[in-house]
Amino acid sequence: MLQAVANAFKLPDLRKKIVFTLLILVIYRLAAHVPLPGVNAAALREVFGQNQLLGLLDMFSGGAMSNFSVMAMGVYPYITAQIVLQLLAPIIPALDQLNKEGEAGRQRMNLYTHLLTIPMAFLNGFGQATLLTQATTTVGPVLANFGFSGGNWLPTLATLATLTAGTMFAIWLGQLIDEQGIGNGMSIIIFGGIVAGIPQRLGQLWVSNPWSLVVFAVVTVITVVGIVLVHEAQRRIPVQYAKRVRGNRVFGGQSTHIPLQLNSAGMIPLIFAVSLIMLPGVISSYFVASNVGWISQAATWITNAFSSEGWFYWVLYFVLVVGFTYFYTDVIFQQQNLPETLQRQGGFIPGIRPGTRTAEYLHGVVQRITLVGALFLGIIAILPFLVRPLVGAQSQMLLTSTGLLIVVGVVLDTMKQLEAQLLMRHYEGFIRKMR
Repeated sequence: MLQAVANAFKLPDLRKKIVFTLLILVIYRLAAHVPLPGVNAAALREVFGQNQLLGLLDMFSGGAMSNFSVMAMGVYPYITAQIVLQLLAPIIPALDQLNKEGEAGRQRMNLYTHLLTIPMAFLNGFGQATLLTQATTTVGPVLANFGFSGGNWLPTLATLATLTAGTMFAIWLGQLIDEQGIGNGMSIIIFGGIVAGIPQRLGQLWVSNPWSLVVFAVVTVITVVGIVLVHEAQRRIPVQYAKRVRGNRVFGGQSTHIPLQLNSAGMIPLIFAVSLIMLPGVISSYFVASNVGWISQAATWITNAFSSEGWFYWVLYFVLVVGFTYFYTDVIFQQQNLPETLQRQGGFIPGIRPGTRTAEYLHGVVQRITLVGALFLGIIAILPFLVRPLVGAQSQMLLTSTGLLIVVGVVLDTMKQLEAQLLMRHYEGFIRKMR
């Protein structure tokens, strides 16, 4: 891997792409430290110490949420819009048809994703700002002039417009990386935000308990190795293409395979699960101080039950991750429509009849290999709970489970693109020598 990076810096065009990507990351990190006007920094720090959901949002914003900057939402609304459209595609025939129309369909879906991102960003901004404003702190509200009552509608609209503009700016930076840099732009931006927080976590763990730092470092290394193995693992289904004769030429007849990933859902099940499991605790926290006795007691019980300090939270988290892994994998498999594609291209699986029988066979294989991927994701999700007995503390890991998956996935995908670029230039040089 290091040799590939060194070789890339020797080529002027690849070196330009890498430097451009790093420059975009620097611009994003600088923008992430520009706060919105009227933010109470002391109250913001206190709220982040009490609310776990904000930590997830902070990760997707690349660390900008903890400063409540103009980039507070990062690319999270865009990711949400992509997930929504993916889930709606099997339900809405028009969207499903766009996925089958090649490059033109992808461009149209990309346009719909951008259009959906704007209202999603507006709603997410309103939800985040409301959550911060209603949070109880000892130093006053995070935003004093937010809300559509009491004559605050103009500052509220200005805040929401600024947050939405910040999201669109972040998306634009990500697309610049796609066009002129190296790697996936959106993932690179999230990756930069996660990695930027590692030094602070290292310092906190060292101050609190040096032994926990050593244990978590070892666990992180082992986890990274496991993620790489599962990320690269695949079941290869052999495929044979029938021979076709056109005139005096023979087409087809070659053998290939379908690479079915052990974990084709990626980090999406973790995002779904953690968002769902934190929702009851966040909602109930607003009713703990209710004057009605039974409401206050019920809210307190729900808050404690869905707290990360108890075992119920982690068991439910594990179950949700496994369930969402199966659900999202099935959605992706249905969108790929592999049996129809094989039949249309004249391919078949040896020993399996094309059509319905091929669909049943592939679905069965996907269900079996997904079990391993789902259990692995579930274990990764509850790693902070599993390592607690080793250190006897409630410390956080160097990176969250979702953060680890993002970092490892982005590094692997970027290195594959880099190696592909190097391989392409190697072949070009070989062709020039032959001429």
